[in-house]
Amino acid sequence: MIILNKIIDQIPTEGINLTVALTADERQKPKQKLTKENVTIKLDLARGMVIQEGDILSDEMETFLVQITAQPEKVMTIISNDKLDLMKACYHLGNRHISLEINDRYLRFSADHVLQSMLMKLGLNVIEETAPFYPVTGADHHHSSLGFAEKLQS
Repeated sequence: MIILNKIIDQIPTEGINLTVALTADERQKPKQKLTKENVTIKLDLARGMVIQEGDILSDEMETFLVQITAQPEKVMTIISNDKLDLMKACYHLGNRHISLEINDRYLRFSADHVLQSMLMKLGLNVIEETAPFYPVTGADHHHSSLGFAEKLQS
């Protein structure tokens, strides 16, 4: 078993031993055990740490490097050019404590047909798709409060 306990600040030019795709939920858990590509990995990062796509995780001696990518997953996407519609959807989803990816052109959340139905009754266009999911993290999390999609825009 490989124990990964830190995030490397600088991306090495070579030496990545493994690339691992994690779901949004897995990227939120700094302490967990995973088996990916027949390799058992134990994440032992600091509490509150959020793993972002593109992060390089390593063991204590930096001899084993793992690059993180976002695993595509089933999501619902609300697409609208009307910012007020997106704000209304944020209100209704936030009121239900739903993890949400927020963008100026769309919102995205884990697939849920009950929520899809509710939003469609509000007149919103909601589609189901498989895509990487980058929910906004809470203010109490470390590393970065911006999701990968938000980083691309800045």
